[in-house]
Amino acid sequence: MSRSLRHGALAATAIAFSIASLAACGAGNDAATLQIKPDNAATTIGDISVQNASVVTQPELTAEGPAVVTATVFNNGTKPQTLETITLPGSSTPVKLTPAEGTGPIVIQAGDKVVLGGTGNASAVIENGLEAAKAGDVQRVVFKFSSTGEVPLGAFVVPAKSFFEGYGPSALPTPPADTAGPSGKPTGTPAGSEAENGEDGKGGETTPTDASSASAEGH
Repeated sequence: MSRSLRHGALAATAIAFSIASLAACGAGNDAATLQIKPDNAATTIGDISVQNASVVTQPELTAEGPAVVTATVFNNGTKPQTLETITLPGSSTPVKLTPAEGTGPIVIQAGDKVVLGGTGNASAVIENGLEAAKAGDVQRVVFKFSSTGEVPLGAFVVPAKSFFEGYGPSALPTPPADTAGPSGKPTGTPAGSEAENGEDGKGGETTPTDASSASAEGH
């Protein structure tokens, strides 16, 4: 192949590649290369970055019990910030925040992070998970910090199975206890029979028989 033909082939290849790239860009967010979506929600506002946010419910879809909000919160600022509240817009169910130490507020130190969910970490427990969120949905969650303020995002709602099993609610539902029978059921000997026996036996007194008396005298 002559030098001019070789240069022409290279130019045609470059043009074809450019057209393909432009076509992919023109497809916008629906382009094949952009259809891979993250499994967890993430957002950054000011110095606060919330990553891997999810709402983890009970393993079974219809099971009653608490749910939890899981996330990793980064403080990229130079001052500590306190996670004051987590709310679920559209639901009145409260979210109880507990630090890893067990008491006090959840504080994210400057340049540090706090993990919500999982053994030994801080927790954000939704008291009534079945009412607040449904597995498969996207739940709007609002984190409120002392300095940054509100940080909203949409978190996927997933059951506590597979990867999320270790991050799910610690208080899983338990079968209801057996109910006791009516307290009015008679037990032992009916009281009425004792009264009847008392009347027939003259107040419960017993008279030894002749045979027993003779036996006693023989001894």
